[in-house]
Amino acid sequence: MTNTQQGSLYAFLTYMIWGLFPLFWMFLDHVGSLEVLAGRIIWSCVFTILFILVIGKRKALVHDVTTLWQHKKSFFSLMAASFIISLNWYVYIWAVSHDRVLETSMGYYINPIISVLFGMIFFHEKLSKNTWGALIVAALGVLIMTINYGQVPGVSLLLALTFATYGVLKKRIQLEATIGLAIETLFILPFALIFYVYIYKQGTMQFMHVDWQTDVLMIISGILTAIPLILFAKGAKLIPMYLLGFIQYVSPTISFLLGVFYFRETFTQIEFMAFGCIWLAIIIFSSHSLAESRKRHRALKSE
Repeated sequence: MTNTQQGSLYAFLTYMIWGLFPLFWMFLDHVGSLEVLAGRIIWSCVFTILFILVIGKRKALVHDVTTLWQHKKSFFSLMAASFIISLNWYVYIWAVSHDRVLETSMGYYINPIISVLFGMIFFHEKLSKNTWGALIVAALGVLIMTINYGQVPGVSLLLALTFATYGVLKKRIQLEATIGLAIETLFILPFALIFYVYIYKQGTMQFMHVDWQTDVLMIISGILTAIPLILFAKGAKLIPMYLLGFIQYVSPTISFLLGVFYFRETFTQIEFMAFGCIWLAIIIFSSHSLAESRKRHRALKSE
């Protein structure tokens, strides 16, 4: 198997796992979204650190934490990123448990386009006419949903905006994915533990108080958070960005199919029109990105 094939497999598995997440979170819909989030933070921190110790990267973890502390801007950027991604996780968990899987799908469909817009705003990157066209068509899709629901599709926009913001905050911080996740969860871990103490004292904690299946699922949520990131880190190193950019749509596509055919969420002509705009925007955006990436790839090869 070539490096490109291996990288494509790692990336596909990553986005497939993320796409199938709604099935997992539905098993925990009897647990409050905040408790699920807190458990995910705690157990992902535990398993990520254990994994780092097993593969012998303890010194690398200590070195990266020390380096971050010495560079306060990066330190606080990563801290902010940890809160932003926690909000992203919470919105996603809440949406799935409230039968809004299609909205999560739309959020992750438009995220790459929002990320490009943020690149222009925060890093002064120039947008092509094709990209502007994709943004306008995607905005039309959001407008259709807004008119249909009588309110802005908050779940979709929150997921897209928080993940794009997370990307902006982490852009200048060079950390290996597993170590990055460990540090991010360490930032938010005290709040998760405090919340667990609070709900324990309130007598509303579900963990260790319902059944063993719930406890196991809560623990597994940490593993399922870490595994895709590890696979992603491996895959991203082996394939060009344009290929990774295409594979990333596997996740929202799986979520979309689950929302329509498994969870039987409402999908009328209005939703079809809104998603049609999003899909058209993706085609416009991706075709241009593919052409540009191939040009850069060929230029690098020729050098």
